[in-house]
Amino acid sequence: MSGSIAVEYTARRPGARLRAGARVVLCAAVSWYLCLWWGTSTAPVPAALPAVLILREDMYAWPRMGWERLAGVVVGVLLSTVVLHWLPDPAWSFPAVLVSGCAGMYLMGRPGAPNQQVLITALMVYATAVPGYPLARLEESLVGIAVVVLLGPLLWPPDPYRSAAAGLDGYRADVRELLGGVAGRLERGLAVRGPVALPEQARVWLRPQAARDAFERAAGARPVLGRHRAGRLPPDGLDGRLVLAVRTALTLQYFSEELRERARASRGSGAAGAGGGAGAADAGDPALSALAPLVRATGAVLDAALRGAEFTAELDRARALDLAHREAHPARHDAVLRAGLHLTHEALADHAPGAGPAGV
Repeated sequence: MSGSIAVEYTARRPGARLRAGARVVLCAAVSWYLCLWWGTSTAPVPAALPAVLILREDMYAWPRMGWERLAGVVVGVLLSTVVLHWLPDPAWSFPAVLVSGCAGMYLMGRPGAPNQQVLITALMVYATAVPGYPLARLEESLVGIAVVVLLGPLLWPPDPYRSAAAGLDGYRADVRELLGGVAGRLERGLAVRGPVALPEQARVWLRPQAARDAFERAAGARPVLGRHRAGRLPPDGLDGRLVLAVRTALTLQYFSEELRERARASRGSGAAGAGGGAGAADAGDPALSALAPLVRATGAVLDAALRGAEFTAELDRARALDLAHREAHPARHDAVLRAGLHLTHEALADHAPGAGPAGV
C-alpha cells in the first residue's frame, strides 16, 4: 500500500494542491532550461515529462519511479535503434518495434504495473527519424529524472506524521457517520443498506492501513523526506491510535458485511411471508432492532478512543449492551452478527490505558 489514501485528506485543501502544482511546474521548468543550456535540443519535452509523471502524492515512490522510467527509456532507445539498424523496411521494422517494446514493457515491469516507458520510448524513437534524437532523449530523460529525485523532495516536503493523523481523522469521521447511520435505521425499523455495498464506502476500511504506512515511513526517517521533516516527533499516542484503527477496520468491516447479509435475508423472508414490505422488513427481526443501542455505543467509544480521549466508561457501557443483547438473543446466528462488535470492544480494551503494549 502506497499511502496515497492517507495523504488524500490533506491533498484536498487548496493550499496542498497549489504546492503540488507548483512543485510540478518548477521541476519541469528547471529540467527544460537545464537541457536548453546543455544544448540537447531546442524543445526538450522529454526533460519536462518526469515532473508530470513522477511527482505524485506518494513521495517515497519518486526514486523508484524515476529509476523505472530511466530504465524504460534506455531499453526503448536500444530496442528501436537495433531494429531500425537491422530492419530498415517499415513493413518489418514497425511490427518488430511494437512486439519487442510490448515484451520489454512486461518483462521490466512489476506485477500489475508494466513499464510502459519501454514501448513509448521505442515508438517515439521509431517515429522521430532525426539523427541524434535517441541520445538527446536519453540525456533529457536523465536530466528530468535527476531534477525530480533531487529537487522535488526539497520543495514543500510533506509531513508524513500530519498525513497519518489526517488519515486517522478521516477514518474516524467516516466510521462515526457509518455506524450512526446504521443505528438510526435500525432504531426506525428500516432496511439496513450495507455500508460496503459501494466502492467509495468500501475504501473506508483501507484508510487506516494507509495512514499506518505513512507513519512507519516517517518513523523510518528515509532521507527522501528531508531531515527537518524526518526528525520531527509524532503526536503523542498517534502510533497506538493507528494500530487501533487498523484492527477495528477489520472487525467493523466484518460486522458491516454480516449485517448486510442478515438484513438481506430478513427482507427476503419478510417479502415471502408478508407481501414484501421492504421498508419495515428489518423490523420483523428483533435481534436487528435491539442491536441499535449497541452499534451507537460502539461508535461513540471508538470515536473517543481514536481522538485520544478517555473512553473507559463508554467501553463499559458498550460491553454491558453487548452482554444484554447476548442474553436476549443467544442464537448462533445472533452471536455471529455481534462478533464484529465484540472484537471491536476487545481491540478497544487492549488500547485502554494500562492494558499493556497494545494499548500504548
